[in-house]
Formats: sequence, structure tokens, C-alpha cells
Amino acid sequence: MPPAAKPGLTLVVRQTVQGTPEQLFAAWTEPERLRRWWGPEGVECIGAELDLRVGGAYRIGNRLPDGTVLWIAGVFESIEPPYRLRYTWGLGAAAESVERVTVRFERRGEGTEVIVTHERIADAGLRDRHRL
Repeated sequence: MPPAAKPGLTLVVRQTVQGTPEQLFAAWTEPERLRRWWGPEGVECIGAELDLRVGGAYRIGNRLPDGTVLWIAGVFESIEPPYRLRYTWGLGAAAESVERVTVRFERRGEGTEVIVTHERIADAGLRDRHRL
């Protein structure tokens, strides 16, 4: 059972990307597509497992430049294709806190604005690392 949610900091990141909401939703929810783009520069996505249903779990593996492997895991809370996803976020199965991520896909002309709201972040240092 995940730990209880605690209040914390919020980070909102917006970026307009070429593609339709349908294409970008698929890039976030299909493991092979997700592996192609996930993570900041220098981080390799080594695995993506998604049970895309409300209550379904996901797990994404990241290999950092120093070789360290971190697994992000959580549960889907809301799925509204192709416009919105909401899921919990934590490092590994024994995460000390449960963060929440909401991703919205909003058409903007020829592209789509991707709006990521990351909530319940424990401290400013962690929030700034999520910004990368």
C-alpha cells in the first residue's frame, strides 16, 4: 500500500510539440513509443511497463549517466484519451511519498501543447531536478 499523500510543492511545465493530441497521448501510453523519448538528455529509458487502466500500475526504468538505475512507479488515477492522464509518481516500490502527475494534451494550431503538472513534491531541490 503506498504511503499517504502529503502536501508539497507543484511544478508546471508547458511545451508545444508537433503532432496531434492522439499521437502525443500514444507517445505517453505505449511502452515502445515512451522508451524512445523518455527522460532528460543523458538518461536512457531501459524499460517501460504500463497497465493502462484506472488502478493499473506502471513502471519506467531510467539509467543515469553514472550507470545508476532508478525505477519510477505509480498507479493510473484517471485516463481520458487523448486529452488527459493522471497518475501517482514515486521512486521504486518503497517510495517515501506519493507525488501526482497530470498530463494534458491541448491542440494548438498544427501542434499540441503538453502541460505537465507535478504535485506533492517534497522539497525545492527535488522540484528543480524534475524540471530537467
